[in-house]
Amino acid sequence: MTRLDAVVVGAGPNGLSAAVTLARAGLRVQVLEAHTQVGGGASSAALTLPGFLHDVGSAIHPLAVASPALRSWPLHAFGLTWVQPPAPAVHALSSHQSVTLERDLEATVHALDRDGPAYRRLLGPLLHDWEGLLDDILRPLVRLPARPLTLARFGLRGLAPASLLGQTLFRTPEARALWAGLAAHTALPLSTPGTAAATLVLAVLAHAVGWPFPRGGAQTLSDALAAYLRFLGGEVLTGVTVRGPADLPPARVVLVDSSPRVLLDLLGARAPVRYQRALERFRYAPGVQKFDYALSGPVPWADPRLNRSATLHLGGSEAEVIRSERWPGQGPHPYVLAAQHTLFDPSRAPAGHHTLWAYTHVPSGSAADVRAQVEGQIKRFAPGFGERVLARHVTTAPALEAFSPVFRGGDVGGGAATLWGLLARPNPALTPYRTPVRGVYLCSSSTPPGAGVHGMAGHHAALTALRDEFDIHEVP
Repeated sequence: MTRLDAVVVGAGPNGLSAAVTLARAGLRVQVLEAHTQVGGGASSAALTLPGFLHDVGSAIHPLAVASPALRSWPLHAFGLTWVQPPAPAVHALSSHQSVTLERDLEATVHALDRDGPAYRRLLGPLLHDWEGLLDDILRPLVRLPARPLTLARFGLRGLAPASLLGQTLFRTPEARALWAGLAAHTALPLSTPGTAAATLVLAVLAHAVGWPFPRGGAQTLSDALAAYLRFLGGEVLTGVTVRGPADLPPARVVLVDSSPRVLLDLLGARAPVRYQRALERFRYAPGVQKFDYALSGPVPWADPRLNRSATLHLGGSEAEVIRSERWPGQGPHPYVLAAQHTLFDPSRAPAGHHTLWAYTHVPSGSAADVRAQVEGQIKRFAPGFGERVLARHVTTAPALEAFSPVFRGGDVGGGAATLWGLLARPNPALTPYRTPVRGVYLCSSSTPPGAGVHGMAGHHAALTALRDEFDIHEVP
């Protein structure tokens, strides 16, 4: 066998993006994936009943559409099409009251009434150069920004705790609840400094590109990346488990799309003790418990406005969301993030039937059963939901980690998105993808820019490897 230029461990979005970047530079690349299909957290399966397709991990993908890397590649030529619901998200406050995050900025301003002007002042300047903003934030933060003014505007707001910024800017319960529902995506207490940054990004994306999802399941995004890689001459091997260096074929560089814990096992004694300890101390976010439902009909929402979006924040008031995220997995009214794909993509279920994807945050590694609380929260906004459930599939935080070690303790974000967690991801370094062992790189969501299906961690890690080992500084 001809010696490979690069081996990528893990065929999640970051691993596949790293492989594509390397292959575009003309390298011989092989991807090794333990599962029988590519995708990792961006995959799909029949988890409940035959004919019902559920996303195993991520369900809605605004960052994939906006990603500087993914949007520049011809993935549409390999089967990827996007579904855009009428509205990016709807937040349910009570059984008959909700607030909608509209695709159009001015429509959202109108919906927020008295808080509309404050919302426009917050989002308007960032939307003027949203592509430049994403170019600057979807990479290591310790760099000279390409758009310093836009980044400064973002940073002045984003450094604050989400709850503080929301309560400072907004007065109405609708605007505060909508903002809190966006902030809860961070999986951190909303009083955590820096949580406003991710909240702003989600809002910017809603207006810039919407919150779409791949037609036919998240698997089609991963399959398109793998097909593009093969078109470029790369190779993907599934059903291959890598536990240590002996499981790797000879190659000049190795890129690891997994958790710092897996990287530590791969490096072993080759890594300096100081680096080993940094990886051992890496802080993960709370876990999630996930629920997939096969339904006999659409979810019977009491407020029909919840049918305008695939993404729902079943959170109630701002105070309820704050309480839920401060003590995840406790209390009768947890924040539930839900996705109803089949209203807009009927290919995912038999005719007349539907699916619902949902999760709530729980303590890291918790296997406690929170189904009663989650279904109680769904029924709070959709009386009669229980009568439409044909089957359910529950995935605990430990089960998520068993599915993929990248989900340490059920953390689907690759680590806590605190300010320190973003700056030192997985350890303090100007080039966080590079490890002390020459030729070995980390390219997972545990490196900048962190959580989300965007492929940018893999892209930047691959660019680093190209410069370090192959003296390639530009990729066509």
